[in-house]
Amino acid sequence: MIKALKFVLSAAGIIVLVIVALIVLFFVKAAFTPAVEEGYYKNIKSDKPLEQKYIAKGEYEVSYYEQKMDNKDWKKYEIWYPTELENNDGKEYPLVVMVNGTGVPATKYKAVFDHLASWGFVVIGNEDRNAGSGESSSASLDYMLTLNSDSNSMFYGKIDVDNIGIGGHSQGGLGTINAVTKQDNGNRYKVMYAASSPTLALSVDFLKTPFNISTVSIPCFLTAGTLQSDAGNKKDSGICPLVELQEKYNTLSENVSKVMARVVDAEHGDVLPRADGYMTAWFMYWLQNDTEAGGIFFGENAEILNNANWQDVEKNI
Repeated sequence: MIKALKFVLSAAGIIVLVIVALIVLFFVKAAFTPAVEEGYYKNIKSDKPLEQKYIAKGEYEVSYYEQKMDNKDWKKYEIWYPTELENNDGKEYPLVVMVNGTGVPATKYKAVFDHLASWGFVVIGNEDRNAGSGESSSASLDYMLTLNSDSNSMFYGKIDVDNIGIGGHSQGGLGTINAVTKQDNGNRYKVMYAASSPTLALSVDFLKTPFNISTVSIPCFLTAGTLQSDAGNKKDSGICPLVELQEKYNTLSENVSKVMARVVDAEHGDVLPRADGYMTAWFMYWLQNDTEAGGIFFGENAEILNNANWQDVEKNI
């Protein structure tokens, strides 16, 4: 009996180690592969007019600026912005802070930054490969606000400080939550987007970075994929299974404008590009007062409710 019990416990331990190893391998692989390819938006198919509109590039030509950071792990601030900003005095642009996934610095998904900037946003990121605490994103926000106040900067007076959003995928989703709820400048954000944010168990045990989404008080859009790496299976949990996504959504206050939805037939790594059209629309509505973008989320006939690319939609909006 004792030998049998020891065998069962040993087998259970091996299973746990295998699951952890698979998760570690997933994150290691992510560190050495591009997160989002150039021109990704051309390969995303939709028969819904608003998703088609916002997955496409916007009308703005985009330029890029970078500045070395003192922190050796974060390396540099990277900013994508509408080119017209350089010569357009008197116009302010909304700001989006992007938070990196595990081992996925801004240079690995710069196409997403470029896409957002083409819709009239200033978008900032950095090279932090472990951004779950929200600390490096907080530094990026402070840097952008400093440039906005520096009369020698081309960004002087160009940032709409009342319209600042934040978003991230994977550990970047975790970092988004923590940037809003734990960092001193978290109250500067007006809206947030968290894609495939890891489970509480992964956040605490593997990433050593807990979170508490219950204190979020700004509009929040939560997404994940339906395939195994995100959703898991009967044998093991994925990075962001439906039950965890639902738990995050339910934990948000009923006073918060909130949406949750899963991208159909999407693995964990697919969610960032596949959901980009609706992420862009989310920021367009809240930061640029684009009422057409709101048609995706608001009302009984909201586009997201009748879009075959999305399922498990819930909303309080």
